[in-house]
Amino acid sequence: MTDLSDWTPPQLPSRTAITGRYVTLEPLGREHAADLFDAYAEDASGGMWDYLPSGPHKDLAAYTAWLDGARLGWDPLHYAIRMGDGRLGGTLSLMRIDPRAGSAEAGWLTFAPRLQRTRESTEAVYRLMEWSFEAGYRRFEWKCHAANMPSRRAAQRLGMSFEGVFRQAGVVKGGNRDTAWYAAIDLEWPALKAAFEIWLDPANFDADGQQRQRLMDLTRPVLAATDPLVG
Repeated sequence: MTDLSDWTPPQLPSRTAITGRYVTLEPLGREHAADLFDAYAEDASGGMWDYLPSGPHKDLAAYTAWLDGARLGWDPLHYAIRMGDGRLGGTLSLMRIDPRAGSAEAGWLTFAPRLQRTRESTEAVYRLMEWSFEAGYRRFEWKCHAANMPSRRAAQRLGMSFEGVFRQAGVVKGGNRDTAWYAAIDLEWPALKAAFEIWLDPANFDADGQQRQRLMDLTRPVLAATDPLVG
């Protein structure tokens, strides 16, 4: 058994911005509502909301009402994602924050089309992970609807090891949810941090913005277990 007698539980996060190379995570505020609603309107099909507990919102008033509830909470602690060009691209949160266990989770990822599959989207999650481990948390989790294959692939690409599927873990929007679990732990963090920094380096991208090294190739050696449906 690992001796944790000298371990001190970390502090809860404060409601302050987290600044990265390409993004800034701003604590969610009412001033973000209109720009976020406009960003989400780019998703004409509404598919980005399929696996989220709420949304799509019928109008700005409805979205602002949801945001007013979300912005005041401490768990989930929601952030608006400010992209490199100054636009807002979406939100994400730090949630299920348990200092006594040293555990926190990335959740409520709500990425507009402009943010999806960009350096900014990857860095947004990385900066939450970085904050958590460097604050002293021991475990950083990712959970998603088991049918959400893009999320499962993203978890593994981001260096989260597969830990199984909890069957019938919830009911979301009138349907069953099996939940796939992933996590990274503090012993893996130095190697993961190095992988992210290599990938995010501007030198890793050509003049057209295409990556030279894939993040999944950099993080795969760190994985304790892989998702059989991702490979």
